[in-house]
Amino acid sequence: MLSRSTLNCSGLGKSPSNSNDEGKYCNGTWDTVLCWPATSANTTIKQHCPPRYGLDPTKYVYKQCGPTGQWEGRVPGDYSKPQGWTNYSNCYTPEAWRMYKKFYGDKSPAQKQMLRDIAYGARVMEIAGLCLSLLAIAISLFIFFYFRSLKNARTRIHRNLFLAILIHIIISLFEALDWFISTTSHPRSYLIGQGGEIFQTAILCEILVSIKEYTKTVMFMWMLIEGIQLHNMIAISVFSNKPNYKLFYALGWLFPALPTLVWSILNACTYARKCWSLYHFIKSYWIIEAPRAIVISLNLIFLLNIIRVLVTKMRDSNSSEALQARKAVKAAIVLLPLLGITNFVVMIEIQHTDLVNFAIWVTISHFLTSFQGFFISLLYCFLNGEVKMVIKRHWRNYLNHRHHLDSRKSSKTYSAGFTSVTEVVPAETKNAKKKRRFRRKKKRKEPKEILDKVQLTSKSVRMTQCKTPKSQPDESTFGNPMEYITNGVTPVSHHVNN
Repeated sequence: MLSRSTLNCSGLGKSPSNSNDEGKYCNGTWDTVLCWPATSANTTIKQHCPPRYGLDPTKYVYKQCGPTGQWEGRVPGDYSKPQGWTNYSNCYTPEAWRMYKKFYGDKSPAQKQMLRDIAYGARVMEIAGLCLSLLAIAISLFIFFYFRSLKNARTRIHRNLFLAILIHIIISLFEALDWFISTTSHPRSYLIGQGGEIFQTAILCEILVSIKEYTKTVMFMWMLIEGIQLHNMIAISVFSNKPNYKLFYALGWLFPALPTLVWSILNACTYARKCWSLYHFIKSYWIIEAPRAIVISLNLIFLLNIIRVLVTKMRDSNSSEALQARKAVKAAIVLLPLLGITNFVVMIEIQHTDLVNFAIWVTISHFLTSFQGFFISLLYCFLNGEVKMVIKRHWRNYLNHRHHLDSRKSSKTYSAGFTSVTEVVPAETKNAKKKRRFRRKKKRKEPKEILDKVQLTSKSVRMTQCKTPKSQPDESTFGNPMEYITNGVTPVSHHVNN
């Protein structure tokens, strides 16, 4: 399949309008970067350098058409390659040319290809590390925001640190993918770092670079705030302080904007390179790098003082506060070199140019910068005892709740496919309901039946009294009065005339 650039160059194979040497000319060609029109023999053609990372578009690139109508190679008289050789050496910026000479120098073609392979492999590892870090940081932020029991002073600082790391990773991943897509079609650009669409859009590129460096400084500031909070908690007020979040937010998010803004304006005015290429190696970079170095130094001082307090004052303390403080200090001690070493490793220029040293330097630098977010997530979230305990408790509650719902569903209507199966109520249950209704009706009838029985008994007594002769009544006539009393009936008294 032909690339878009190849198709755009397909119409350049026509003979030039002014050809010499008996009409001999070099066919139009594409050197994987630029299109070159058909050129007369014994002619050197030039055009502006492409606006790519590490190249100066105000300069010119050259190509030589030989006397036989063939494109000339790197060595005069070499016509082994149909597309010839394009001289881009004049296009490089001073910084890019210095790197090009250092790495490509006097290397053979096989060594140059090996350097490209090393750079390509390091970039692939970087993309994988950034993707893993992005996933880990996103999950950690979800955990810190979702679980209310984790919303305390320390995790509040962690959330801001992780948010800055997340933005930094997104921009870095966007940049790495753009580079990867571009260098897949332009293999010669692995080491000079030229990009694709991002680096063709100057304003967008500079904005992304500025945001990337800003979030990097924000990361260091929140690392310093972590150290300040631990120092206040342990060395000053010992577990009784209340964090000043307004001051923390000002230090963490507002202060880094000042050096970044100054650096961006200075680069825009004085550094006329496409996307500020290789800005790590120019002196103006210290405008934003110096505050980071100061932050690392201050944090180191805080941590050393915290360690002194822990050793002298709380050596024998086994309280929960002391244990949490020790764990927090251990995490901060690990975080300091993790951010500090990663920050300075990209500024180190290796002194040797052999392939082994280059491979080691590229692998370490790309590994640390890309997997940084993953390691910080492990340190402050996934391996944190408090976080693991909260997640386990939430998981147990979820399983218990689900089991309770399943047990309730077992006594209701189930549906499967198009068939509805309804649980049948046993016959004993219906009979029991009928019996309960019958007993309630019977209880309502009992008072009326008792009243009827009393009235009937009284009537029979009066009738018996009317039939007996007028004599002194005795117990045999009416029976024992106690029987009426025990039966709930009061005997009727009679007056007999003597």
